[in-house]
Formats: sequence, structure tokens, C-alpha cells
Amino acid sequence: MTSTTLTRAGTTRGVSTSALLTAGAAAGPLFLGLGLAQAFTRDGFDLSRQPLSLLTLGEYGWLQIGNFVLSGLLALAGAAGLRRALRGSPAGTWGPALVAVLGVGLIIAGVLRPDPSMGWPAGAPEGNPATMSWHSYGHGVGAMLSFGSLTIACLVFARRQLRLGARGWALFSVLSALAMVVVMAWPDQDSISVRLVVGSLFVFAWLTAVSLYTINERNH
Repeated sequence: MTSTTLTRAGTTRGVSTSALLTAGAAAGPLFLGLGLAQAFTRDGFDLSRQPLSLLTLGEYGWLQIGNFVLSGLLALAGAAGLRRALRGSPAGTWGPALVAVLGVGLIIAGVLRPDPSMGWPAGAPEGNPATMSWHSYGHGVGAMLSFGSLTIACLVFARRQLRLGARGWALFSVLSALAMVVVMAWPDQDSISVRLVVGSLFVFAWLTAVSLYTINERNH
């Protein structure tokens, strides 16, 4: 039995690389889609001042907790698919590892909830809480891990794409990272909740595109 046959047999017995990459591509659409659906349907929630993370609190908080955790698991599956697909090639180590950090960060941010603030849920302080709990700090760490790692992953893949001559994809990766940095570094703190959504849109769209591109690359 040849090594190719063994590889194909192993793929059919387990989860295929394409299925793992498809899961990674779905992480962003799920996270933003379900998050925004709640933001516009949960009574009293104001996205212009209340970040999506606060949706983990309140009567239906379990929905956003599940959103964080499931999106994180999908990102981990996508990281496994990237590791299989890119093994031995440029970005084959750090690229999947950084996407895996995204997944871990999302799970941490979902399990460790932020403190009530910005008027959510009802009765919460209208601004930031006077003191932060340990789980709120943990939530912040998870969020920083998620978006920091994905922004760096954009640059790691840009280098890979340049080496492979895919200059358009390299430019897309660099611009995605740059957009995230600019959006998050913008000094207006009053717009942070909206900027978190916009920044997420850029980098999650990048992850979806790169995951689908990798599937197509494997099939040609």
C-alpha cells in the first residue's frame, strides 16, 4: 500500500482536511452573525455603546457564551486543517498556531464573562465598573489573544503569499491586518463597541477567505 493510499484512507476514517478548513471558514460568520442578531433583537441593548461581549450577561447570556465557545472550537478545527494543508510549507507552523490561539482566546472570552457595565444588563453602571473582577480581566485577556493573534496571522500569511507569488492575496492580508490596527487604535473611546465589530469583520473575513482559498488550493 502506497503512502498516498494510506493518506487517503486516514482521511476517510477521520475528519477530512477540507471539512476542518470549512469549519474554520465558518467561525467568523457564526460569531458576527449570531452576535449582531442578538444585538439588534435583545431589548435594551445598544451596540453604539455596549460591546458584543456584554451579551454574555443577562437572561439570554448563554447564547453569546455558546457563540464564543462554538466559534472558538470552529477556529481550532480550522487551525488543525491549516496545519495539515500547509505542513512543510511557508507559514505551515506559525500560521495554524496563531489561528489556534484565536480559538483558545474566544473560548476563554466566552467562559470568563465581563462585568456588567455601560448600562447592560438593566441596572448595571452606566460607565465602566469601579473595580474589575478576575473573570473580567480573564475575558479581556481572551479577547486580546483572539484579535492579536489573528492580526499577526494575517502578516504571517502575507509573507507566505509573497513567497508563492500571490501578490494580490499578500496585499489583502496586509491590508486586513492594517485595518484592524487602525480601527482598534483610533483614539475615540466612545466608539469602541462599534470599532470592535468593524475590526472583527476585517480579520474574520480574512480568515474565511484564506480557509476557502486553502481548500481550493488543495483541489488544484
